[in-house]
Amino acid sequence: MERSMIDETLNDRRRALEDAFFAKQDAGQVRHLQEEVAPDLRLESLSAASGITDRSLLEELAALGLDGNALSAMTLVPLVAVAWADGSIDEMERAALLSAAASSGLDREGSGYQLLTAWLSTPPPAQLVETWAEYIRATSGNLGEDGRQALRLSLLGRARRVAEAAGGVLGLPSQVSPAEEAMLGRLERAFAP
Repeated sequence: MERSMIDETLNDRRRALEDAFFAKQDAGQVRHLQEEVAPDLRLESLSAASGITDRSLLEELAALGLDGNALSAMTLVPLVAVAWADGSIDEMERAALLSAAASSGLDREGSGYQLLTAWLSTPPPAQLVETWAEYIRATSGNLGEDGRQALRLSLLGRARRVAEAAGGVLGLPSQVSPAEEAMLGRLERAFAP
């Protein structure tokens, strides 16, 4: 009887040692996989949030510590600012904003989407554009010239599409209001070196 108890105790200890060994091995492998996969997930998140597909620019943005949530919020500000530039948002601009949000992967349940829907009914605070411009100056200053231009083209291109959404009725060319043009110019200046 004693022999079986000793064998059972030894078996229990052997299993415990094996479990500990494999747990340590598994933890190391999981950590290694996370280190390998995390950068790609971050780049995918940044791409979905911004619409940017240039891998080198995405890598530069990731190196600055940006993630998809920060970039989502950053990319919506110019669109909202242009939409409100003439004092109101029409249905075409609203649709363009929601389309841009969807194409950037903004989660309909997330706080970014809730903020956007609030901005669709009430203009954001006046200082938001200046805060955005300061953020862009600080962020893009750390990018190379190619990266800064790619970011500028992506963000301002989407803002221009929102501005153009209200025009172009009955086959006429799209009309951007003077107030929207002024806002686009203000946004553009944030990218000046």
